Amino acid sequence: MPRYWAIAPSSSDDPDLYDAVWNYDLANGIISIGWRELGDISSLDDVQIRERLYKELPAYKQKPGAATTAARMLHKFYHVIAPGDVIFARWGLKMIAGVGTVKRTAYYDPDKLLPVFEQFGPEYAAMAHPNFIDVEWREDMRDEEYEDRVFGLTTLHEIAEDKARELLEDDERPIPPGNNPQEAERSTNFALERYLEDFIVSNFSTVFQGKLEILTDPVEGIIGQQYSTDVGVIDILAQDASTGDFVVIELKRGKAADKVVGQVLRYMGWVAESLCDKNQHVSGLIICGEPDEKLDYALKMLSNVSVKYYRVDFRLHD
Repeated sequence: MPRYWAIAPSSSDDPDLYDAVWNYDLANGIISIGWRELGDISSLDDVQIRERLYKELPAYKQKPGAATTAARMLHKFYHVIAPGDVIFARWGLKMIAGVGTVKRTAYYDPDKLLPVFEQFGPEYAAMAHPNFIDVEWREDMRDEEYEDRVFGLTTLHEIAEDKARELLEDDERPIPPGNNPQEAERSTNFALERYLEDFIVSNFSTVFQGKLEILTDPVEGIIGQQYSTDVGVIDILAQDASTGDFVVIELKRGKAADKVVGQVLRYMGWVAESLCDKNQHVSGLIICGEPDEKLDYALKMLSNVSVKYYRVDFRLHD
């Protein structure tokens, strides 16, 4: 069975560079990631890649969690993505730039993209991607834009099969609330709640009074929103500003108490095993709109998962 992957051809923060790289990818049947400073990492494991990151990109020493994430991403690019897998080239978080099928496993070529980057100035040479996968790009599904976010922020992350099939079949249609006023109100509140995560991320230091910091990559910027893992996508992954301990933040958004607690514990277990250094710990935080008795009972048995409440209220008055 194929696996499904989202990969950003380049940063959408620089549209001109993105267009140049993506047009080259399309014309040459490739997708690429990484940094030339790291050299050939094709034979390294994720621990060795992380050490290479520390050595060649010193900013990662201040963000060990981000370094681990980047190392795992590069290792997956070489050793997990396989011929027959499906690549979604993403533009930002809401647009599919293109879709294709992997034709060849990853390989290293430090000069292939160099002219594309150098046309923007000599300082761009170090940014040229040296790691490539050959892709047969489809003629359809180009520049497909969605109203809601469909991708995470990390450069490369796996997409669940059911989500990928929804995207491929273009089956994301809103369900109308009907004529029931109470149902309509619930639907309106849910629509507002869909933007809660973006609001929290945009106002993170204010919401958490500087006690937490959203996980940030020294090169990519914020990566802690919609953080992709091997066991699902974390709504927000943060760190304690004073200790560096990880905090998994999940928005309940109508999910059953058992489901959200199970999700948080699963993500916490993955973070503990995959990101935490020996002196780091991980806790969980569930954010929901109103008290839930079942959730309260579940959390009584957990010392490292807490809950906070928010209020969504939008009304017009004379």
